[in-house]
Amino acid sequence: MTIHRRDLLERTLALAAASLAGMPRLGAAEAPATTPRRVGPNDKLRVAVVGTNGRGGEHISQWLAHPETELAAICDCDPAAFGKYEKRFASLQRPPQYEKDIRKLLERKDIDLVSIASPNHWHALMAIWAMQAGKDVYVEKPCSHTVEEGRVITQWARKLGKMCQMGAQSRSMTGMRETIDFVRSGKLGAVKVAHALCYKRRPSIGLVDTPAPLPPGLDFDLWAGPAPAEVPIRQRLHYDWHWDKRTGNGDIGNQNPHELDKARWGLGKAEFPRRVVSLGGRLGYRDNGDVANSQVTIFQWDDALLISDVRGLEIKTPVTFGLQGGPLAVGNIWWGTEGYAVSTNYQSGAAFDYDGHELGKWSGGSSQAHFANLVTAIKSRNHADLVLDIEEGHLSSALAHLGNVSWTLGTAVPAGTRPTLSANDAAVKKTLESFEAHLAENGVDFADTKLFLGRELEIDPQAERAVDGAANALFTKEYRKGYELPRV
Repeated sequence: MTIHRRDLLERTLALAAASLAGMPRLGAAEAPATTPRRVGPNDKLRVAVVGTNGRGGEHISQWLAHPETELAAICDCDPAAFGKYEKRFASLQRPPQYEKDIRKLLERKDIDLVSIASPNHWHALMAIWAMQAGKDVYVEKPCSHTVEEGRVITQWARKLGKMCQMGAQSRSMTGMRETIDFVRSGKLGAVKVAHALCYKRRPSIGLVDTPAPLPPGLDFDLWAGPAPAEVPIRQRLHYDWHWDKRTGNGDIGNQNPHELDKARWGLGKAEFPRRVVSLGGRLGYRDNGDVANSQVTIFQWDDALLISDVRGLEIKTPVTFGLQGGPLAVGNIWWGTEGYAVSTNYQSGAAFDYDGHELGKWSGGSSQAHFANLVTAIKSRNHADLVLDIEEGHLSSALAHLGNVSWTLGTAVPAGTRPTLSANDAAVKKTLESFEAHLAENGVDFADTKLFLGRELEIDPQAERAVDGAANALFTKEYRKGYELPRV
């Protein structure tokens, strides 16, 4: 079953427009009803982890390791996802209980904190439902599946006074915090360009014309949740949801929210950019995925640029851009007038002048610090104590969504076509030259897999809306009955 890009776009626009016009507005009174447990200063926070096939395993480990938390429940619509941990839980004095349905879980009064590691399309709804049920929340990146969802989560967090932290753990790493402090100190001169890198091989998910086999016992209605209740056409259900627009956001919304967040943090930008354009495609192979595997996106503020650089094909020649601190794979560059800083992981960075002299080097930290930071904020009841409060998470997640909106509204172009936005910037030129060389090195046939130049979007940062009506229609989505987004 081949999904043609134009058909998909037209269908998406029609559904989104209908959604904006007639979607029911659900209020707190219609949310899961429960009274939060009173937690004393010496009580352990009781945590429920939702979604355990991927990142949820890390959540389980971190909450088990924290001295002030107790893993009270595991929630997953796939019983096998819980089953693989049963031996590990058997040694606990009080093993966590299993619950298949998130709605049943939220009825429990003994849960203080919900830790969400589900597929992206569920993040916002689970986070909002949990806060409405009196729980604080840790939600994986991206915190949202659409531009609109992140703002709505933030509104509910403020309305209900709940702590909600997004899971991009670099924010809590001492080495990364020291790197960003240096980037913003003025010692690199004016830092006006940041580069978020995601060079991560993503193989084809295969091309089939039959629905994915469902794991035994899995409740597909719960798995689909707010998405259409149609079993996707692909080889496997789990993990490959990342490459399906209905449930994921491609690698710009999978790995790159980490790097987009650090890039924006270093620039000190706390609002949407004014212009966005994206270039790329699902290049080098044909499969059941419908999001880009290779994609360069340019975000422009009045006085700064952020470049998102995603490459899902093999990196055959190490990429350095002529800088110290490489080779580059997953990480960041911050370009200043007097020097630059480079990070190649979540917890370290180094800075150099343009003669190659090292100006500083920092490292250290662990993922545990990010989970611990949420516990600190829950005890203080002050969202300002969060190092990655949900509003900051929304701004970084939205960058990925803006890039995908631009790309979705794009048109097929010949190889070598480049965006005109910030076309004369030296970092943009270097990025596009390197991107083109990377595609050529992988033998991409643009007659077989198309390159798309996205529509350049003009954004109102205060309203968090585009001037373009078609773009705004893609800032939201249609929600299945029973799984509608509750708006404040």
